[in-house]
Amino acid sequence: MLQIWALEGIGEIAPGADLVTVIRAAIDADSRDGSDLRDGDIVVITSKIVSKAEGRILRADDREDAITRETVRLVASRTSPAGHVTRIVENRLGIVSAAAGVDASNTPEGTVLLLPEDPDASARRIAEGLRAAGPRVGVLITDTLGRAWREGQTDHAIGAAGVHVFEDLRGTVDAEGRPLMVTLPCVADEIAGATDLVKGKAARLPVAVVRGRADLVGDLDLPGARSIVRPAERDMFALGSDEAYAAGFAAGRAAD
Repeated sequence: MLQIWALEGIGEIAPGADLVTVIRAAIDADSRDGSDLRDGDIVVITSKIVSKAEGRILRADDREDAITRETVRLVASRTSPAGHVTRIVENRLGIVSAAAGVDASNTPEGTVLLLPEDPDASARRIAEGLRAAGPRVGVLITDTLGRAWREGQTDHAIGAAGVHVFEDLRGTVDAEGRPLMVTLPCVADEIAGATDLVKGKAARLPVAVVRGRADLVGDLDLPGARSIVRPAERDMFALGSDEAYAAGFAAGRAAD
């Protein structure tokens, strides 16, 4: 049986905070039966509190400047009828998202929050700390991203330690006995989205525990969430439609 619950009692996180201590204190204070961490549990942490603990707060009155600083490649840009510009970019972590993950919500006026410097390394440090003080758990760090072809957003894993981020079903068979050739569920993203149902966006519940998928928990040297990012040579949608058209048009004009 799969169980998911959010940890209460985690207050505002300041730079330098020890998230292992914070999480352990929240678990110890939880009065629910069986709330203590167990072998095979997965602790899922919203990236915002990791960024705050690591001091990834940037004083920037202009969020657009911060986005530009975090961008390594522009994928697409659109301007709304009201004049608001949305940029879909690849950031320095290889993640393609709106605004390079730069967040201006729930931060002091005149500041923005950047993603953790290395989310996989952050997840590993937290997992090591939690395992040193207790059972063998996995850790995921999540952020909210949009999806190509679909409206709305959901949480995705951007950092992972001690968790199999994929469940490789290739070579197995389906219910009809037919071989599965390409089935590779990204279980890290599925778990991230599931925990968002209990964490919410404004409830100040940035950490959740998932129990019931101990089969996904393993050694800390498992590939992290960076392995989820599709390599450039396999990216079939490296540009937005308008940008691809403009590039092709320019190439055609240059060839005349």
